[in-house]
Amino acid sequence: MKSVIKQEVLALNGDEAVAYAAKQSDVDIVAAYPITPQTIIVEKFSEYVANGEVETEFVCTESEHSAMTACLAAATTGARAFTATASAGLALMHEMLFVTSGCRAPVVMAVANRALSAPINIHGDHSDTMAERDSGWIQIYAENAQEVYDSVVQAFRIAENPEVLLPVMVCLDGFTLSHTLENVNVLPDTVVEKFVGTRQLPQVLTHEGKTASFKLDPENPMTVGSIALQNYYFEFKRQQEEAMRNALNVIKQVHDEYAQVSDRSYGDALVESYCVDDAEIAIICLGSTAGTVKTVVDKLRAEDVKAGLLRIRTFRPLPVKEIIKALGTVKALAVMDRAISFGGNGGPVYHEVRHVLYSADKHPYVVNYIYGLGGRDTSPEQIRKIYEDLQRILQTQHVKTPIQYVGLRE
Repeated sequence: MKSVIKQEVLALNGDEAVAYAAKQSDVDIVAAYPITPQTIIVEKFSEYVANGEVETEFVCTESEHSAMTACLAAATTGARAFTATASAGLALMHEMLFVTSGCRAPVVMAVANRALSAPINIHGDHSDTMAERDSGWIQIYAENAQEVYDSVVQAFRIAENPEVLLPVMVCLDGFTLSHTLENVNVLPDTVVEKFVGTRQLPQVLTHEGKTASFKLDPENPMTVGSIALQNYYFEFKRQQEEAMRNALNVIKQVHDEYAQVSDRSYGDALVESYCVDDAEIAIICLGSTAGTVKTVVDKLRAEDVKAGLLRIRTFRPLPVKEIIKALGTVKALAVMDRAISFGGNGGPVYHEVRHVLYSADKHPYVVNYIYGLGGRDTSPEQIRKIYEDLQRILQTQHVKTPIQYVGLRE
């Protein structure tokens, strides 16, 4: 059933799509520090503030570490907090990412994925967010600017759900999405505001024996992020893992509710299957690369090649059951990594997909293709070659080189 809500089509790049979604989501505070290719996000949002289009406190901090600290502090008082960063900025936040998730502060952050130095590179790969995959943040990777907009709106509902209460990062490929203009369908302000709603705080028992909202409040004093040594720390970490498990269903629920409003959906919210139902060979990837892969799949299907694509949308929490189910017919699988794990025998997505498939009933041949580091382009011809490699593996029943590099000058 098509949505009856009239939507406006705006020409936005990925960064502007983030800012517009945050603008509509009734954010209380944005604390940020500029870094390419993220700067447009907070720059645009600062214009909304200056023009009186939002009632948001905009805090210009002296670093990304401080930006996350400010968002954490605001979130623990019950405020809705948002920020954005990239690359070295995310790396500088490293300590505070763990603190934010450990304090169960539902901060939402957009990351315009960018390579890490040295040597200095300002273009897109997934090195920055992959380095933070165990920081306790939910990670959603978008394919295009439309999905960026939709994912940011959904992220506030996901993060603030009482069964989750974890921070969320929405990841968009630097320059490929952040700076590329696309048509984006945006919902009316009132519709987004109603969908996101008002942040609901869980009730907890204070040290005084009172039941109070879980926030810093002088009227009901409590400590957030206090010291927890050997006798309690382990239990806190276990609770974060349980929240991640809860997030799998919450992400789906929020996604499905949003689909009813917007008439847009992305697979089952966790993974998106493209011609995988009967595929014998398939690629797994994250982010904008999926658009190129889909084009190649269409051409191969026209040639009667049973090729498919599985795009992982939600990398944290990792959708284990969904990955196994989607790959039921696949006999040879290519996992594309836009990041490298030095000395780790393959990239991070490859590690995790092989780990998932270890306990599956069927075990396809799995090959890792590391590509696009530092923003290097990956062409449809190179994607097609990957599928040709998979066909050869099926013919020979042998993986000669399990880890390969796409478009690299050796």
